[in-house]
Amino acid sequence: MSPARIEEKRLEVAVVGGGITGITLAVGLLHRNVNFTIYERAHSFGEIGAGIGFTPNAEWALKSLDPRAHIAFRKVSTPNAEDWFQWVDGYGKNPSDPNDTNEDLIFKLYLGERGFEGCRRQDFLEELVKMIPKENVKFGMNIESVSDSGNGAPVRLHFQDGVTAEADVVIGCDGIRSRMRQLIHGKHNPASHPSYTHKFAFRGLIPADKARAALGDYKVSTRFMHLGPDAHALTFPVAMGSLLNVVAFVTDPKPWVSEEGKFTARATKSEAVKYFDTFGPAVRAIMGLLPEELDKWAIFDTYDHPVPTYVHGRLCLAGDAAHAAAPHHGAGAGFGVEDALVLASLLKTVDERSWPVDRAKMVRSALNTYNNVRYERTQWLVDSSRKVGDLFEWRDPTCGRDAELFGHEIDWRSHEIWDYNVEKMVEDAVSQFSYSWILESCAVNGGS
Repeated sequence: MSPARIEEKRLEVAVVGGGITGITLAVGLLHRNVNFTIYERAHSFGEIGAGIGFTPNAEWALKSLDPRAHIAFRKVSTPNAEDWFQWVDGYGKNPSDPNDTNEDLIFKLYLGERGFEGCRRQDFLEELVKMIPKENVKFGMNIESVSDSGNGAPVRLHFQDGVTAEADVVIGCDGIRSRMRQLIHGKHNPASHPSYTHKFAFRGLIPADKARAALGDYKVSTRFMHLGPDAHALTFPVAMGSLLNVVAFVTDPKPWVSEEGKFTARATKSEAVKYFDTFGPAVRAIMGLLPEELDKWAIFDTYDHPVPTYVHGRLCLAGDAAHAAAPHHGAGAGFGVEDALVLASLLKTVDERSWPVDRAKMVRSALNTYNNVRYERTQWLVDSSRKVGDLFEWRDPTCGRDAELFGHEIDWRSHEIWDYNVEKMVEDAVSQFSYSWILESCAVNGGS
């Protein structure tokens, strides 16, 4: 291929998976005028789960990806009544009033103005999807294999229905049960599969008027974590305050067993009530307001068998496909957005190179830079999410029920997430990539 031909060809990015990470990556690529196609195995976009929240770092990443993405989040997010996150004793009772729904404060942390707001996942996804041209999305595409010859030819994607496609780079954003992770690291590699954290959660939405009648206005209008032994519950308002999102976690020493290996199982309100029947009146009231029919969600992550790298050649993992974390920090989706920002920025740099280059080598160099920039921080989140899950249930041998020690741990771990400078992350990534590419080009050209 002639140098002129190389210059004319635009980068083609294949995004496998259309969840939050995949769609935000697509939005970032679109904003940077980089060609892409989303390959989604479902027949429409959809997000699993009820509520989602974004910490300050994630909101900055959304702004940097495309200001419209952040506007979309704020359009559907529900402001908390105050900018503090509160951890309360959900287990204690008032001996003089068995119906008292007040809960003793254990720790509170300032979130910043309008920090850590929540919304329904599907509402946010629908806003993002409005930005994506229909011709950039292909549904019903279940990835079977990927071929990267390594000789500069396009990467070939093979789907279960026999359809094939080509791209210069393939980004796996296909979630915790990632097929792309299996293709990169091997189907029988333990790192290709998530592990049960021995916690599950009941998730549900309660009409706010019913919640207010039982708990009062304040408990329904802002974010609370209700702590207790071997279980805890998170509540926060969504849908502009019309609903209270509930995620009630339970430690489970048994193996997870479900139909067809699913991470969800059918459950009833009575089951949730039973697990929390020794908790205080507020938590018991919350469980009693859940819908009669529930789903029970197993909490899986990649802690036990982390992948050694997110990259292989021109194949790459992002979001839960790379580093699925338990949800106890509320930061997993936000870290996927950070991944998307780094990838969009690096791939824009690849696409903009105006001199004759070996594009395949440049893509590999860009992905290696992404891995270098993202691996340590994202693996820390996987580890820390396990840690705080135990803190919330008084299972940590160091902290136990000590409020001061608990507050110290939550404070520094939260700020490690929230205070991250995403703009510097992007600057460092682009700088590292540019420098590494210059060195590689000099080596190829004999140091000239």
